[in-house]
Amino acid sequence: MALRKEDAAKKGSVARFRPLAHAAARSRGSAALPSVLTFAVIVASGGLLLMIEKGMLSSVETPSPRGNGRSLSYLQNARDQAAVDVEAQVTPRSPAFIQREIRNRTMKIMCKQKNMPQNIWSLSPLKRKTLLQHILVNEEHRFLYCYVPKVACSNWKRMLKVLSGALENVDAKGKMDHKADLVFLGNMKPDEIRYRLRHYFKFMFVREPMTRLLSAYRNKFGEIQEYQKKYGPEIIRRYRPGYTAAEAAAGADVTFAEFVRYLLDEDPDRMNEHWMPMYNLCQPCAVQYDFVGTYERLQEDAAYVLEKVGAPPHIRYPERQSWYKPVTKETLHYYLCSVPQKLVWDLLPKYIIDFSFFGYSLPNTTTEYCRH
Repeated sequence: MALRKEDAAKKGSVARFRPLAHAAARSRGSAALPSVLTFAVIVASGGLLLMIEKGMLSSVETPSPRGNGRSLSYLQNARDQAAVDVEAQVTPRSPAFIQREIRNRTMKIMCKQKNMPQNIWSLSPLKRKTLLQHILVNEEHRFLYCYVPKVACSNWKRMLKVLSGALENVDAKGKMDHKADLVFLGNMKPDEIRYRLRHYFKFMFVREPMTRLLSAYRNKFGEIQEYQKKYGPEIIRRYRPGYTAAEAAAGADVTFAEFVRYLLDEDPDRMNEHWMPMYNLCQPCAVQYDFVGTYERLQEDAAYVLEKVGAPPHIRYPERQSWYKPVTKETLHYYLCSVPQKLVWDLLPKYIIDFSFFGYSLPNTTTEYCRH
């Protein structure tokens, strides 16, 4: 999808919408951050700071952090403790194993903070509803899968259908039905929910947050007319100075910068699931997941899950389709550097817990980096 060259947005074009959105977000407590201190800490951390410093991952450049450096202590200590525990117990292990263990232990440490939810019943009704609508149940193999759109969830849904006998094999042709032949935890009674959360194997998969957003943008606004018609006209009217009636009516050429501006004014708890933060979708503090896999190690992590739940040996996770066009580092660099740097920095607070909880570094969109 080609990018459209934009003029600088007129001050009044967005101001009419943001004050209302921000006021509503404040009244609903929709920031999704447990405290101002935690927010400052996570912003300053840059996600993989400790792991980079300890040389456990390949060298990663992160942008200069914003915020007060004195606020680093809590998350730095959490990551230090997680790394010390892992080094003491699992050395020598593979870098991927160490990365996974540090992520898991960091999540546990951060989830112990006072304002973090300790179970699903401590969530607000809206957050609990969202969570339960995204947890799928397999009774035969006794597992719960929290699906995150744009993190290979269609193939995982195929896997669940194959394991339940509703689908012959994962390579079966035909349009994917995202509701039929699937069991949702939200459709069960409270005591049934409690039992499964306590006794079933629970897992989810995550993806680098900005790559996931770009994947959603390219797919929904570049290929799916339903999304273009539903969201496009509103976005164009809000964020495109001098738009024409034809452009607004079609909604078919929303730019990435316009999409980012739209996200800035959205309440994270009420976003469309394809760009809602992963933390909000699956609530990893309220649900103690046994395994958090990554899109970046999809085949290996999927094989681990299938073995863990006792799937038959002949059932395998499907390979990516030949027509699939992944978001490469070069593609992400192109899109992020095509929008004003301030827009990207303003967007990060909405997804900052995704970066920190799941071990991803903040994107580098400095002027020097974007010149290359």
